[in-house]
Amino acid sequence: MKKIILSTCLVAVTALTAQQVVAHGNATGVVKERMDLMEDMKDSVKAVSAIFKGQTDYNADTIRNAAETIKAHSGDSMTKLFPEGSLSGHSEAKPLIWEEWQRFKNLADRQVRLAEGLYKAADNNQSGTGQMMGGSGGMMGSGGMMGSGSMMGGSEHMMDDPEHLSQMPASMVFQMVTDNCSSCHERYREED
Repeated sequence: MKKIILSTCLVAVTALTAQQVVAHGNATGVVKERMDLMEDMKDSVKAVSAIFKGQTDYNADTIRNAAETIKAHSGDSMTKLFPEGSLSGHSEAKPLIWEEWQRFKNLADRQVRLAEGLYKAADNNQSGTGQMMGGSGGMMGSGGMMGSGSMMGGSEHMMDDPEHLSQMPASMVFQMVTDNCSSCHERYREED
């Protein structure tokens, strides 16, 4: 069953990657910049996912490098690439971003804190491999641990504090990072 789920995930990622290459080839300006930023973050997520799927050995440096990339591309670095009205024919952004700018900004800012926490938790290999992938409650599914729940809209919460996150298993913090990504994508990204 796990092999079927992993195979299905790999086919979906491959199909999405092929679609993105075509879309990225025609994008220009700020839309291309943000697509490139998202591609860098996706590559970082894939590298860490391979660890928690048991495809590669646990490597804290890989996790820290990914966390640094995600942090560098989050917060203001991300939001500056979404100037109002930047919807070309190649953009995958929904106009809802600008209607809910503060919520979008909160998600981008939260990603900075989560990535910093992941960096600090990288040495915490306290869980087995292969636990993080799966159905709707898994790392890559919707409705995960952080989903669109109460922590998504506003003030900083203890769960977002990098020092608190540094005490957690890296796999759990990584799940929070990917759930935050999913929350943003589900609400603000057009589906193909």
